[in-house]
Amino acid sequence: MPAGGPLVNRSPHIRSLMALAVVALSLYVALTVPVTLGLDLRGGTQIVLETRPALGADTDGDAEAETDADVTDRTVEVLRGRIDALGVAEPTVTRSGSNRIVVELPGLQDPRKAADVLGRTAQLTFHQVLGTAVGPDDGADPPPERAREQVMPDESGDPLRLRTASLTGNDVDKAAARFDPQSGAGWHVTVDFTGAGEGRWARLTGESACHAAGDPARRVAIVLDDKIISSPQVDPSVACRSGITGGSTQITGSFDDREAKELALLINGGALPVPVETIEQRTVGATLGAQAITASAWAAAIGTALTALFIIAVYRIMGALATVALACDGLISYAALAALGATLTLPGLAGFVLAIGMAVDANVLVFERAREEYASRLRPTPRSALTAGFRQAFSAIADSNITTLIAASLLFFLASGPVRGFGVTLGIGVLASMVSALVITRALADHAVARPRLRRRPRLTGIAHTGMVRERLGRTAPDLMAHPRRWLAASAAVLVLAASGIAVRGLDFGVEFTGGRLVEYATADPVHPDRARSAIADAGFPRAVVQSSGENRLTVRTEQLSDAQAAVVTETVTGLAGGADKIRDEAIGPSLGKELRRGALIALLVALGAQLVYLAARFRWLLGTSAVAALAHDVVILVGVFAWLGKPVDGTFLAALLTVIGYSVNDSVVVFDRIRELARRERKEPFERVANQALLQTLPRTVNTGMGAAFILTALAVLGGDTLTDFALALLVGLAVGTYSSMFTATPLAIELDKRRG
Repeated sequence: MPAGGPLVNRSPHIRSLMALAVVALSLYVALTVPVTLGLDLRGGTQIVLETRPALGADTDGDAEAETDADVTDRTVEVLRGRIDALGVAEPTVTRSGSNRIVVELPGLQDPRKAADVLGRTAQLTFHQVLGTAVGPDDGADPPPERAREQVMPDESGDPLRLRTASLTGNDVDKAAARFDPQSGAGWHVTVDFTGAGEGRWARLTGESACHAAGDPARRVAIVLDDKIISSPQVDPSVACRSGITGGSTQITGSFDDREAKELALLINGGALPVPVETIEQRTVGATLGAQAITASAWAAAIGTALTALFIIAVYRIMGALATVALACDGLISYAALAALGATLTLPGLAGFVLAIGMAVDANVLVFERAREEYASRLRPTPRSALTAGFRQAFSAIADSNITTLIAASLLFFLASGPVRGFGVTLGIGVLASMVSALVITRALADHAVARPRLRRRPRLTGIAHTGMVRERLGRTAPDLMAHPRRWLAASAAVLVLAASGIAVRGLDFGVEFTGGRLVEYATADPVHPDRARSAIADAGFPRAVVQSSGENRLTVRTEQLSDAQAAVVTETVTGLAGGADKIRDEAIGPSLGKELRRGALIALLVALGAQLVYLAARFRWLLGTSAVAALAHDVVILVGVFAWLGKPVDGTFLAALLTVIGYSVNDSVVVFDRIRELARRERKEPFERVANQALLQTLPRTVNTGMGAAFILTALAVLGGDTLTDFALALLVGLAVGTYSSMFTATPLAIELDKRRG
């Protein structure tokens, strides 16, 4: 037996064991760990907070009311950071009126804890201790220096005299909860200061170090919300006036793990601009109706079944095995989502739609490469052709998935809210799709092609023939890149048409971006939210969000309404319930606030830049630039189509837009991977001829992948109900535009750039 033979023979068994272990573990997690459903699918806990003005503030006048709204908006951003740190994914945080904040948290286990953390002001200050407080000064006026002091009890209850704050929370860079079993300190919080804070901390500890050991004045008091949480003594090794350098300190105390992590969370999140008070806490229903959820589930099931039938019809036995692997892909993704405690929402499912599409694409890439290898007669058996197909397709699969993972990672780390949730689901889905295609599909395929029956009848495998698209291209051999400037002119014309739609019609931003109106009713009789949602839509408000908000209560959230329109909504609810009292009617701010939108935009731009750098490193600058330019082309066209159609630009559209961006890059990477391969092999061929050959060779994969994705998206658009229609429409437009741009925008642009480079 030749050297290495036993290892080659064992590799299919190793892959099989890996696949079995991954599927078994995923099945166990899926059956034992429940997944958290978002507000749109299940509902959650609603906490209403009210901001309290600072002492002496005058709240009269319109200008002051506007100031209150601005302060409340800043408070919303701080609260959103705390919620993200709490581990609650996909929350809804909106300003209601000028001084109320409505926080909706899906799947929360401990609402009281969340209300406590959200309601704490988190005013952090560091003070020099002047000594113990003995008592009042016998009625005499305190000396001037005493007027600037504060008296607070320390951790033991002994009163301390404190100088005014030397540092505040603004001087803190970051905080982290840590456990140190060796020192006996247990859980503590490490605080790192900013550059300016580091100097202030050194001066504060240097002044305290001038007092003798054991003197109360050698202590430093750390105060949170007017309460001393720690007052450690400066170590005897610290010399007078030198202070503690290094810009870091520890807050110690009788902390357990929860308290230490909570304190670090509050310090990192920053102080609230004004105090807030929890005035209401209750359970709310799903923002999507049960009928919409059922329709969406049926549409997804039917679309997935049609996609599976198409893959089986095209690739026969290999298609059936790929379908099994895709089912395992869904199982792995679901289990990973549950294990990480992520929240599953309807827009978040966009990440899975893209990931499943990439899993289909990975299988199609492998099977089409295997067909090429078999047709070349260099691989005489399906088994050898399949092995070569996996090897040849690996670089395209890896590059497309890595570019998508770069975007998903940056969206997670730099964005927040639903954009961050999209990054989580997309990242999980992409990793699961790679396991599905490269491990599970290959393990199943290895066993299948080893069967004697398939060796005798190779056409049953689905890779022992070229397929209709490749046969047609082989007969005609069209020169698609004979006139690249014509394709670029066509792309420019469509781009101008789309951009004119944005300029002429404008964008219809949804409530998430613009804010709107929130009306809550106490109804005489119980009204099911689905029934109310349907009636309000028939009355002319199809985008109204209707939730149950307690027993015999309904909340209606809409865009900005006139008084006459609000009266129509009230009449509709009153007619359904046999009477209804309006108990709240307030203007609400956008749930996708300014900071969240800015963070999402920054994350998106950084992700595009990172993808450009990666593609330039893996290919060439002109190919990377062409891919990103095609991506921008797709985004403008999709936004322009929605502008011309008058469709709302809301959170669901945002998720669809991010999905299209991922799909567009993936499509371009596949074409450019083939260009790179052919350019290495045929170095003397002109670039435009190599590009045309690459397009013809990847066209069967493009057609089959697009058809597979179109089935499920069409089913969602036709059967998914009003909720999913716009989402699926955006993805269908993105699928068509992305497929076109990867072939007839990115590739011609690369040819023209190559010509200009000479």
